[in-house]
Parts: sequence; C-alpha cells; structure tokens
Amino acid sequence: MIGKTTENYLQTGIEQYQKRLQHYCKFTIESIPNLKNRQKLTTDQIKTKEGAVILSKVQTSDFLILLDERGKVYTSVKFSGYLEQLMSRGYKRVIFLIGGAYGFSDAVYQRANSQLSLSAMTFSHQMVRLFFAEQLYRAFTILNNEPYHHE
Repeated sequence: MIGKTTENYLQTGIEQYQKRLQHYCKFTIESIPNLKNRQKLTTDQIKTKEGAVILSKVQTSDFLILLDERGKVYTSVKFSGYLEQLMSRGYKRVIFLIGGAYGFSDAVYQRANSQLSLSAMTFSHQMVRLFFAEQLYRAFTILNNEPYHHE
C-alpha cells in the first residue's frame, strides 16, 4: 500500500480485522511511504517510482494480486473459493496490493499474477484497506463455516 492510513476511524477498523485474521493466517500490512516532492512529479513519474519500490519488495516466489478496478469481480463466497485455491497451491506469500492514487506502473501490471476488483466504483486507497481486510476475514469465516457471512 502506498501511504499511511490517516483517518483514525479507518485505522481502528483495519486493526480490528488484522487482529481477527491472525487466527487464520499470517497477515501483515506493509505501507510504502509517499514519495518526497511528489508535487513536482508527473503522474507517470509517480507511478514509475512507486512501482520500483513495490517491485523491490516482491519476491519471485510471491503470488501478486493487484486490487484494481479492471480486475475480476467475485462475490464473497466465490472469493473464498479463490482464496482456498491459492492457499492449496503452496505459495510462499500471496500479496494483495493496493496502489496509490494514480494506480500501478506498467512494470507492476506486468509482474502481477492476477487482478481483483472490489467494485466498479472507485474508493480511496485508505478505505479500500478496510474494505479488503473485512472481505478477507469474511472469506476465512466462509471457509471455516463460521456464522459471520449470511446468504
């Protein structure tokens, strides 16, 4: 993720789901600081510089999924099945990547193994952190037949 979550109410929610997810998997959130002097950079320069930092943290053995408006849309139940498939493949790490305000560089798109969309709508990257943490938690409760998700 690019930048910090600055709103306390969002950070509180993210921390709640992060804590809940520890019951199911090793779950960490890593944020990349905003670029310095970004107001002097073009959109493409920002994406390129952010992309270089992102790619320096991704290992060859990682399965990288971009949260992107052009990605595949799943229901919560279908997403839980997708998550189960990923876990059965034995990847060292599965990384769900939330981009910055301008999205991802071409290099990040090329490295990605998959793209996932939470909605056709656009949300702030800070809100997406909370929304996705909740959906990941929901997927694990579905996989474990726990009474969180209702159909």
